Amino acid sequence: MGLFASLLLFVAVTAFTPGGATALAASSGMRHGLSGSVPVLSGLIAGTTSLAAASAFGLGNLMAAYPPLRLALAALGTAYFLWLALMIARSGAPDLDAGRNAPLGFFAGLLLLWLNPKAWTMTLGAAASFGALAPDPLRLAVILGGVFLLFSTAALTAWCLGGAFLARTLSTPRQWRALNLTLAALLIVSIVPVWADFL
Repeated sequence: MGLFASLLLFVAVTAFTPGGATALAASSGMRHGLSGSVPVLSGLIAGTTSLAAASAFGLGNLMAAYPPLRLALAALGTAYFLWLALMIARSGAPDLDAGRNAPLGFFAGLLLLWLNPKAWTMTLGAAASFGALAPDPLRLAVILGGVFLLFSTAALTAWCLGGAFLARTLSTPRQWRALNLTLAALLIVSIVPVWADFL
């Protein structure tokens, strides 16, 4: 398998597996459908793409050179993810919350991605593993940004549509509570790996 094909496989697998962004996309799809979720999905996609491009320019080297910066990012990410998890866990069925919860916007999605340990691991790992695809950081940024743009758009749209489908099939408060708690747990679990690096 060629190096570029390996990159496509790596990004496809990591983009579609559960994590903070996919849980948020599914939750937004449940509450607001695909059309109402476009702003937050756009922020998530822009966050992934920009983080991949920044990784190509040596963002990982900066994080390694300044450990306190990495620790601060981990703390901010944890706080933001815990807040989002609490909001999801406390919500009920979408019709019960009508008018109470406005859809998240572009910057909420962008912030989630830039504070997302899974996104950092994906993009920094891609830059380190597939740097030989381009002779300079600019071209590597274009390649990584383009591939992450493609697969994050597909993955997050699929998770959002899955959430919208669940909104039409779940009927009891107990089912909604179980689903909301599961999505909240996915958000919390997605921040655990970042703290393992500090132990």
